[in-house]
Amino acid sequence: MSVDVLVVGGGPVGLAAAIEARLAGLSVTVLEPRPGPVDKACGEGLMPGAVAALARIGVDPDGHELRGIRYVAGRRRADHLFATTSGRGVRRTTLHAALEARARELGADLVGTRSGPIKQDDEGVTCGDVRARWLLACDGLHSHIRSQLALDRRASRWQPRRFGLRRHFRVAPWSDLVEVHWGPHVEAYVTPVADDMVGIALLCPPHTDFDATLAALPDLAAHVAGAPTIGALRGAGPLRQTTSRRTAGRIRLVGDASGYVDALTGEGLRVGVAQAHAAITTLPDDDSGESVASSNAAYERAWSAVTRDYRVLTSALVTTSATPLRRGIVPLAAAAPALYGAVVERLAR
Repeated sequence: MSVDVLVVGGGPVGLAAAIEARLAGLSVTVLEPRPGPVDKACGEGLMPGAVAALARIGVDPDGHELRGIRYVAGRRRADHLFATTSGRGVRRTTLHAALEARARELGADLVGTRSGPIKQDDEGVTCGDVRARWLLACDGLHSHIRSQLALDRRASRWQPRRFGLRRHFRVAPWSDLVEVHWGPHVEAYVTPVADDMVGIALLCPPHTDFDATLAALPDLAAHVAGAPTIGALRGAGPLRQTTSRRTAGRIRLVGDASGYVDALTGEGLRVGVAQAHAAITTLPDDDSGESVASSNAAYERAWSAVTRDYRVLTSALVTTSATPLRRGIVPLAAAAPALYGAVVERLAR
C-alpha cells in the first residue's frame, strides 16, 4: 500500500490530521489498534477556538454549551464569560466518533492495527506494509515514535510531575461554566458534557486518591453527593513531555507526541488541531521543488507559533501553582478581573 500521508495514532489529533490531508487532496491511512470510540482521561471542555477549528474541518459534536470559566477556592471565586462565542463540553467518546465519521466520509483509510517497524529514506517512509511520502506521529503523550527517533528531551527536575484523573457523574450540571476548584495540591475541573452529566477531572501529583481528594473539596463534593458514577476512573500522565525538535526527515510529531506542558489551561485540543493543520499545510507540493529540510523548517516555525501562548502561559501558571504563590491565584483573579479575562481570552481564541 502506498499513500501520501500515514498517520500513526487515531485519537482526535490523528483523525484531525487525516481530515486535513483529505481536504488537501492527499491520500491518507490512519493506524490505530484500539477500537473506537477511544476514551481518555481529559477535561472534555472545548474552548471557543477549538469549536471553531473543528467546524472548519466539518466536525460539530454534540455537547453542552460552556459560557466561560470559573476559578473557585473556598468561598472565593472568579468568573469570566467568553467574549464572543461559547465553548462546548463534549464527552471524549462523542468527539472521537464525530471525527472518525468525518474522516471516513472524506475517504481516509482507517486501519485497526499497530504501526510496524519504521524505516525512512530520501523518498518516503515505510511502516510495516504501508509506504508513505510522509508520516505523522500522533501517538500521544508517550509516543513510541518520538522515543525511537530520540527526540525526547529530559524535563527540568524543577517541574512538578502531574497526572490527570477523570470520572463522570450522572447529575444535572449546576453551571454552564467550566469550574476549576483549587485545592492545596490539586485542581478539579468540572465540565458539563450533557444535560444530565458532568465530568470531574483532577490535575494532581502521582498516587492521588480521587475519592479522598473530592471529599476534601466539600462544595464540589456536595454537588455530586449520591450521584451515580458512569464508567471507569481513567488516568493519564505524567503530563509534561518535552522534545528537542518536531521533525526527523519525513516524519513529523503532532499533538501530544510533539510535546505537552499541562492540561491546566484547557486548550490542548485547540492546539493539537492547529498543529494538525500546520503539519499538512506545510507539506511541499510534488512540483514545488521545496526540500524536505525547508518544509520541516516551515512546520517547526508553524508549530512554535500555534503553541507559543499555550507553552508560555501554561508553564508560568503551573510553575506558580507549585510555589507558596498558589494560594494567591484565585484571589488575584477575583481582584483583577480584566487581567484574568485577558488571559482566558488569549487561551480561548
